[in-house]
Amino acid sequence: MSKVDSSRNVIFLVVVAALGYFVDIYDLVLFSIVRIESFKDLGIADDQMRVMGEYVINMQMGGLLLGGILWGIMGDKIGRIKVLFGSILMYSLANIANGFVNDIDTYALVRLVAGIGLAGELGAGITLVSESMSKENRGYGTMIVAGVGLFGAVLANKVHELHDWRTAYFVGGGLGMILLLLRVGTFESGMFKEVAHKKVEKGNVMLILGNTKRLFKYINCIFIGAPLWFVVGILVTQSPEIGKALGATEPLSAGKGIMYTYTGIAVGDIFAGLLAQITRSRKRTMFVFHVLSILSILIFLSSKGLSSERFLWLCTFLGFSVGYWATFVTIASEQFGTNIRATVTTTVPNFVRGALIPITFLYEFFVKQFNIITAAYILTILLSVLALFSLSQLRESFGKNLDYVEE
Repeated sequence: MSKVDSSRNVIFLVVVAALGYFVDIYDLVLFSIVRIESFKDLGIADDQMRVMGEYVINMQMGGLLLGGILWGIMGDKIGRIKVLFGSILMYSLANIANGFVNDIDTYALVRLVAGIGLAGELGAGITLVSESMSKENRGYGTMIVAGVGLFGAVLANKVHELHDWRTAYFVGGGLGMILLLLRVGTFESGMFKEVAHKKVEKGNVMLILGNTKRLFKYINCIFIGAPLWFVVGILVTQSPEIGKALGATEPLSAGKGIMYTYTGIAVGDIFAGLLAQITRSRKRTMFVFHVLSILSILIFLSSKGLSSERFLWLCTFLGFSVGYWATFVTIASEQFGTNIRATVTTTVPNFVRGALIPITFLYEFFVKQFNIITAAYILTILLSVLALFSLSQLRESFGKNLDYVEE
């Protein structure tokens, strides 16, 4: 294959991976956007909106946990491309089914299935891009994937503004089916092809669990990303309730909040990617963004008498400050060998998403002990300290050669 053909293939791979993440994010945040409207349609009482919302989103996040393990292991055993096909088909059908639900338990069950499907998209895509680009430039590839993909949240809100919640789910399923056709032209990772013929353990989780050093490194990779989903899954998703506690001048829209937050995340991901390339350090980049996220959360939680306009500006700032998703996933991908890289790159971001389950339970505990604002302050401190400590324990991975295996 000529260098020109190879370059075109890589560009096509990055574009398709970016579009895949675009659809992934659309489906991932759609529930947070349509929560109140869909619950009212299903007859959920106003005083049960927040708690039932936590129930459904925790089912979705539980699906991401299960799917992360399933697709990650399969990605190392049978290949990244096959995982992409299977995961896209599953979450597309689940989203179409979501448009037909008529009770809360079925809603939650379908979100569980959708979560399992959604778990395979990002990890397999990032793994393919990381293994197909040069070590000096792969940061640009993952930056483009995340930067483009995160605008899926913008589309989700726009579709919701124009159509009802059931149609929004149908659109998500349809986008997934279109993406499935685009995936036909993508190619398998060369590094995976080489490892596929070697007599080495592939996708074996015991290579992580059975080695104390690798397990510690793996856990640290998860903890450095945890604050992001606290911001999205609790602070912005529950912004209507948090707004009441802050004495907001008018009801805050979680849908618009999600849209502006993800716009900020997309811009932040681009800046984080560029900063990592300029400084040649992903760790320093993550540190800068963690400090920014602490600052943005503190400003948000102290905003008494919040207006809708200021809320949207704060959501943009909140999003920008946690716009380290691509950098964080790239760090995880670069920490481990080819024979377990898909397992790590798929499970780590999904465990971060799934961490919203224990975070939610902990948050509810502190809400009952204190109040909704104080609980948010406590979680901010706990998660930030944990993230910064974990970051300090990881080695710099910028420019690292990824063509190796774990024995």
